[in-house]
Amino acid sequence: MSVRKLDLFIGGAWVPASSSEVLDVVNPATGETIAHVPVATPAELDAAAASAAEGFAKWRRTPPAARCAIILRAAGLLRERLESISAVMSSEQGKPLQEARAETLRAAELIEWAAEEGRRTYGQTIPAPDGTRYLTFWEPIGPVLALTPWNFPLVSPARKVGSSLAAGCSCILKPSEITPLSAIELVRAFADAGLPPGVLNLVLGNPAPISRHLLEHDVVRAVTFTGSVPVGKSLSEQAGRLMKPALMELGGHSPVIVFGDVDVEKIAKAAVTAKFRNAGQVCTSPTRFYVQASIYDAFVAAFARHAAALRLGAQGEGTGVMGPVVSERRRKALSDLIEDACAKGARVMTGGKLRAGAGFFLEPTVLADVPAAARIMNEEPFGPVAVFNRFTAVEEVLAAANGLPFGLAAYLFTTNLAAARQVSQELDCGIVGVNSFSGSNPETPFGGNKDSGHGREGGTEGVREYMTLKFIVEGTL
Repeated sequence: MSVRKLDLFIGGAWVPASSSEVLDVVNPATGETIAHVPVATPAELDAAAASAAEGFAKWRRTPPAARCAIILRAAGLLRERLESISAVMSSEQGKPLQEARAETLRAAELIEWAAEEGRRTYGQTIPAPDGTRYLTFWEPIGPVLALTPWNFPLVSPARKVGSSLAAGCSCILKPSEITPLSAIELVRAFADAGLPPGVLNLVLGNPAPISRHLLEHDVVRAVTFTGSVPVGKSLSEQAGRLMKPALMELGGHSPVIVFGDVDVEKIAKAAVTAKFRNAGQVCTSPTRFYVQASIYDAFVAAFARHAAALRLGAQGEGTGVMGPVVSERRRKALSDLIEDACAKGARVMTGGKLRAGAGFFLEPTVLADVPAAARIMNEEPFGPVAVFNRFTAVEEVLAAANGLPFGLAAYLFTTNLAAARQVSQELDCGIVGVNSFSGSNPETPFGGNKDSGHGREGGTEGVREYMTLKFIVEGTL
């Protein structure tokens, strides 16, 4: 199998990196190296920043309708290249082809929404004294540094690139070094759509030195990051010192509250689908299940049965297939969490074992009666492990659900409208699903509270994150 050598994209051209240092891209399903990521040098990062400055000077003056047309063409190319991009994504991240196709189409939808929303960044005329006019204008903030994760290697870059470009900004994209191939396909689509040189640049390599160097650069006016809480806090601290806006979409540990009046079989089956999508490597993944005591045993049994029916595989067709986790390091971390929970008294209802052979596969795992002291109750597992506990009183379950420093997403299921309203209002998080596991859509805001970050991606809010409000007073002489 040939190993692909990747290039940087600077000033509208693909350019080889000058350094001989490379990082490996590994197929999680096979353990094979499929590409080498070049490590950008400081000089190349400076070149990307200079290119972004030149691109911004042109792009901000491009009429919104013309910007929209180019961005829509890029989204159209993603749709046209659905099969090839999905195959690339599956090979570098491990998700089955069906999930990769869904992600590619969702990326196109996100870009299309942002493209159109960029034409609707309206200002205001404010009542003023005679002979004076008060006006407000939304303007692009400037070149944006976009840092994206490995779990959704196309959707996350699409959110950030689509919204920042729609706002009139230029962008320097640094995708995860673990999954850079999907981001390269995204950049290629924008280049082929006619995006002017410099408006979008791609750098690759070690994340810490790249983010530090570019965030310190005078050209970069804002940073957007999706990833872990510790890294997000470090970037926010640096951005705050530099007085640069930071959009942070960080980790979660989503609680699911299931009341005793639901259809056990129906909700358990839907919960398994949501939980084990992308092998549970989703920041909004339902993870901590709190089930009312009256249906607890029946619900856990149904959930475990549906989880056990999932097949392990990669690049497979059809439903009911779960791929590997992204790396052996991630699989070992999950195994340690399971072992710790069991040592503290948790019961394994299904799964918990590593699959022998090639690839980083871990069986879908269900743990019941997990003590609050277990690490997995306090640390985001970010993998195919669901934990269960019972509750009796609403006050009790709200205290548990809100008891962690995370506040990204939460879910609740009940036929009682009054209970749904009370609980959804008191959950301390950015996204609440009531009788639904859907919390991320192109037209709606996405983001969290507390340690789960600040700012919102998606919807009208997602474009405005990359803009600044200017107030103009017009007087007469």
